[in-house]
Parts: sequence; C-alpha cells; structure tokens
Amino acid sequence: WDSSTIDFFFSSSPVSIRANRGTIGGYFLAGRSMTWWPIGASLMSSNVGSGLFIGLAGTGAAGGIAVGGFEWNVTWVLIALGWIFVPVYIAAGVVTMPEYLRKRFGGQRIRIYMSVLSLVLYIFTKISTDIFSGALFIQVSLGWDLYVSTVLLLVVTAVYTIAGGLAAVIYTDALQTVIMVAGAFVLMFLGKQHWGICTGGGGEKYSHASPTLTVANTSCHLPRADAFHMFRDPITGDLPWPGLIFGLTVLATWCWCTDQVIVQRSLSAKNLSHAKGGSVLGGYLKTMPMFFIVMPGMISRALFPDDVACVEPAACEVVCGARVGCSNIAYPKLVVELMPTGLRGLMIAVMMAALMSSLTSIFNSSSTLFTMDIWQRIRRNATERELMVVGRVFIVLLVVVSILWIPIIQTSNSGQLFDYIQAITSYLAPPIAALFLMAVFWKRVNEQGAFWGLMVGLLIGTIRMVMEFVYGVPACGEEDKRPALLKDVHYLYFALILLCLTALVITVVSLCTPAIEENGTGVRAVPSCVAPPSCCPCGICMFSQALLGCPPGSSSCPPTYQRPQTFVSVRVCM
Repeated sequence: WDSSTIDFFFSSSPVSIRANRGTIGGYFLAGRSMTWWPIGASLMSSNVGSGLFIGLAGTGAAGGIAVGGFEWNVTWVLIALGWIFVPVYIAAGVVTMPEYLRKRFGGQRIRIYMSVLSLVLYIFTKISTDIFSGALFIQVSLGWDLYVSTVLLLVVTAVYTIAGGLAAVIYTDALQTVIMVAGAFVLMFLGKQHWGICTGGGGEKYSHASPTLTVANTSCHLPRADAFHMFRDPITGDLPWPGLIFGLTVLATWCWCTDQVIVQRSLSAKNLSHAKGGSVLGGYLKTMPMFFIVMPGMISRALFPDDVACVEPAACEVVCGARVGCSNIAYPKLVVELMPTGLRGLMIAVMMAALMSSLTSIFNSSSTLFTMDIWQRIRRNATERELMVVGRVFIVLLVVVSILWIPIIQTSNSGQLFDYIQAITSYLAPPIAALFLMAVFWKRVNEQGAFWGLMVGLLIGTIRMVMEFVYGVPACGEEDKRPALLKDVHYLYFALILLCLTALVITVVSLCTPAIEENGTGVRAVPSCVAPPSCCPCGICMFSQALLGCPPGSSSCPPTYQRPQTFVSVRVCM
C-alpha cells in the first residue's frame, strides 16, 4: 500500500507537464490565465514545503506554539499583496520584481542587484533547506541514504519543472495542496489520540517531556515554561512578542509582497479580481499549519523525548547524526511511529509533494530572474527559444550549488532548521522590504536613494550574518560569550532595526539628490549629479556628492539617460 500511494503521486505529475509552455508568457506567467483557486492553493503550497514541515514542527517541539505566529502573521500581509502591491505590478506590466524596480527608478544597477541577491537568498534559505529537509524525512522514514534520496527527488522535480513551466507548477501545486493538507490532518488526529489531548492530559505530557540523558547542572532539557503562550517576554522570550508582531511583519512583507516565488503566482491571474481572491484563499489556508505542523511537532516531543528532545551530544549523534540536537526529526518520527501501512505511504507522498511543490516554484522563479534580468542583459538579441533553454540549464546549476550547501545547514543554529531560515532572512531581506514599501507609497524616492539604501542595508546585514556564523550559538551548558549584538538583539528585532536604517538612508539620499522629473514627452530625464539642495546640511551634501561621483562644488551634470515613465507607480504613490 505504501508503494502504491507513492506511485499514484508520481503518476499525477506528467499530466500537468502538457500545460501552456510554448511562449515566454506561457512558460513564466502561465499565459496570465490562472483563476483564484489554483493561485490560492499555489500560494499555500509554494511556501509550505518540506522545509516548513521539518523546521516548523522541529521548532514547535523545542519551544511550543509561538512559532505558529509566523504563519498567522501572513494572513493580513497577503491582503496587502492582493489590494496594494499586485495592482501596481500588473498595471506596470512586469514579469519580475527587479523589472518593476527598473521601471520605477530607471537604470540597471538596482535590477541586477535585486536579481543576484534574490538568487543568493533562494539558494541559502529555500532550495538547500528544502532539499535537506526532504532528504532527511525520507532517510528517517525509509532508511535510504541521505544523498541518494536527494538525487532521486531532484531528478524527478527538475524534469517536470523544466518541461512544464509555471502553468505546470501551479496546477501541480493545487493537487499537492490537497494531498498535503489531507495527510497532515490525518497525522494530527492520530497524534492527538496518542497524546491524550481529548482527555486533557496533552499539555501535562509535553511539560514533562524531558530526555533521559541530560547535561549536568543545566535546564536546557526541560520544555519552556511559556510553551503554550503565543506572546512571550520581550527580553527573555525565544520569540519576543514585539518581534513577532512588528519584526516578523518585515520578513512577511518581503516574502509575500516582493519575493519573486510568491508574487509570480498572483501575476499569473487572468485579472485583478482573481489575484485578490487567490490572496484571500491563501490567507485562510495559512491559518492551518499551526494545527497540522506545529502541534504535531509538540506531540512528537511528548511521545519520543529521548529522540526529539535529546541534548547530550553523543546521544544526539546516535539518533540523527548531528551533535547539536534532533528536533528536526519530530515530524518524520511521528509519521514512522504512528501511521499504519498505507497511511504511512500517504504521508511519504505528502512530504514528496511538499518538497517538489516548493522546489518547482523556486526553480521556475529563479530561472525567470536569471533569464529575464541577467541573461537578457548579456544577450540583448536572444530569441525566445534561447531564453527558455538558458532558464532550464540554470535550474541544473542551482541544484548543484544547493547540494554543496547542505552540510553547512546540518550544523547551523543549534540544529533548528526553521531558526536558520528566519535568521538568514532577517539579515538580508529587510532592505528589500523597505525599498518596495517606499517605492510604492512615496513618490519622492529616486534611484540614488534606492541604490544606496540597499547597499548600506546589505552591508549591515552581512556583518551581522558573518558574526552569526563565526560565533555560533553556545551549546547546552556553555557560557554565552557572544558580542551584545548577537546575544541581546533578537533576529526579529534586528530585522525591524535594519528596515528603519535602510528607510532612513533612502530618505536622506533621495532628498539630497534630484527628484525623478516628468517632461512633456512622457519621458523622465534624470540627471546623474547636480548641486545638492540648499535644505540639506553641508556634511550630508558632501557625502551624497561623493556617493554620486560628483566632483566637489559641481553645479550640474547633463542628463545621462532617459527612460519611459512608470506612471502607474507614481499615481499609486500620490
């Protein structure tokens, strides 16, 4: 029965390969013909991949229900996507997010920066984590070698991604969403029966779920006292409530309103009403992972504390091959131990669906970014056929680089995959969120302000990220000797601070440089450097002149380029 269920899942994949794929619009935006329900389902399944199943359940096992707030926060951000951002993108007629920034600001450097940074984020926080978590699940469930599992799944995933384009991805996502939700709810109810939640003993079991082997004179083996609290102490909490509300909104805005993987689904809508409907459906669906991912993770710890909650390094290495902890195995452990024959095969199919859904979405969107924003700059006269071939070859390169990154993920952030993903995102994504928010809502932002805001934000975020890798997180029983920037500033607080700093730089540089001007011909002429406005303090003016490459005391430079105006974005900004 297990093998039959898995066979059925794979047999459904080729059906969607025949979807519209003969043109750039068909391959990358599904011919802009999608209705609301596959868009909403795809928004859900594109984000709820195997990385989220493994990571979210693992963090739930380690810390309780608060991590479910990451999913609930998305519901209103998706409304912002459908009612604020998508109307701007559709009216601007763009295929990628860097293309929107080029139309909004002019020039090419922001577009290239965005494309490259997005691809880096995809490799380090999406592709590699999904590959690792999917392979980990299959290794625990079936006993296969980790890298054999990785190669097999990637081959199948890449075949129908390369063959089908976005239409195949969206239709497959819709089918896989049904499989994921149904299978996950079955496991949730089975787990609750074993947990004793129906008799009121579930919470007590979790509160006493400690491993047999512990580290002397420590309390890190004990479940958190606030495990059943959503809003936690702003200073000592592992997920402080101000960060969960405000800092998390920064990350959610980047992920759901500016990220190519997500926005591309809404851009494929046949009209704006269907794009909005997809956002509403996606928001409802995102309330569900708390119940079928986070809580099963907590159940797994309550039932198998010696494996899921291990803290002694030697014991953890025996259980999962990692000395830093084994909370990542919470979900697959529950599947292996609780699911009967047949249903176990269903859950394996669910995790394969999650892995393949997430990977196909990222592969397609990454190849879109590279092909439309980078390759077309190198080969300006490339044909449609060449662009599609290059996009497919680039997918293969992504796979190779991501596999090479997997060993680093295995030892990062105390073995908690979800914390690794969110921390890296907090260091690199807030400048992008700040730029898009200001680009949509403030007409005065210009190309110079946008570019240097991104540069300063990237520098600050990279410094924090490098420090995180250099110092690491102290193991159980070790003294925390990290710098205050790491020890005292939670990554969600850092995301909010980084957003504000980036917005400040964008504002100052934009006000100290000429605005994007309109002329009577419908073309904007943007001077590369002019005398700083008299309202600026002298020091800021000299600094802005240096950034723009203007010689000290220069009065003006002739216009260096002209570009068509993105009038819709200006009107939305007003």
